[in-house]
Amino acid sequence: MKKQKKGNDGQQTVNRPVLTGFFAVLSVVYLLPIVMVLMNSFKTNESVSLETFALPTSETFVGFANYVKGMTFGNYPFLKSAGYSLYITVISAALILVCCSMSAWYVARVGSFFSKVVYYLCVFSMVVPFQMVMFTLALTADKTGLNTPWTIPIIYLGFGSGLAVFMFTGFVRGIPLEIEEAAAIDGCGPIRTFFMVVVPMLKPTLISVGVLEIMWVWNDYLLPYLVLDRTKYMTIPIHIQYLKGSYGHVDMGATMALIMVSIIPIIIFYLTCQKHIIKGVAAGAVKG
Repeated sequence: MKKQKKGNDGQQTVNRPVLTGFFAVLSVVYLLPIVMVLMNSFKTNESVSLETFALPTSETFVGFANYVKGMTFGNYPFLKSAGYSLYITVISAALILVCCSMSAWYVARVGSFFSKVVYYLCVFSMVVPFQMVMFTLALTADKTGLNTPWTIPIIYLGFGSGLAVFMFTGFVRGIPLEIEEAAAIDGCGPIRTFFMVVVPMLKPTLISVGVLEIMWVWNDYLLPYLVLDRTKYMTIPIHIQYLKGSYGHVDMGATMALIMVSIIPIIIFYLTCQKHIIKGVAAGAVKG
């Protein structure tokens, strides 16, 4: 037994540097596109097109000129697009967290035929490709008035509810029912029990779902492009796509600069909350 233990320890010692090297290389592969975008955002437009992988030199380095150019390009201000993106992202994530957590609590605790149908419909919605419904959705949004930044969070609620309900339901099923029964004995109604007893225990899953939904909505291009009136409203991805001059010419330097501006906030947000994503996903998967 002792020899076997030593052998296992020796094997782990050998495998550890190999795994470290493998994940180090994998990290470089994932970070390389971001580094390329950052590097090209400080280069001239010609250098970005002809010398994409070359470092900026004294002749190609333009400083923050691309950032200024990208934010002032055209007649639509970039800060306005950033404001719309921020509003849509925050409101959509808030709606998904509140509505889907309450729905998951109902599904997990009631256990009726109706609640099971709702749950499986939410799960089924995750496998339906967006491309199957996007044209019908665009027509419906125009007819119902959901084609503005103030109403598009309702559409995001519909598309984001599948994953959110699935994760919340798995976690709620692991919460002891006796805790909620004790709250009911103390005089708490359903609403008060949910917000004062269930929500604090849902914190890991709330954070993980919130991070995933915020990253999705912030980076989404297709849904706002199809639904919103682009002459009045633009999000950051749409604004970047419109960095075109005459005859389809694209200012690659300004484009890279705005891409960098758009991904920095979400990268910082993700790095801040990444430990909660793993914790919340594991809790929902194991307890479900």
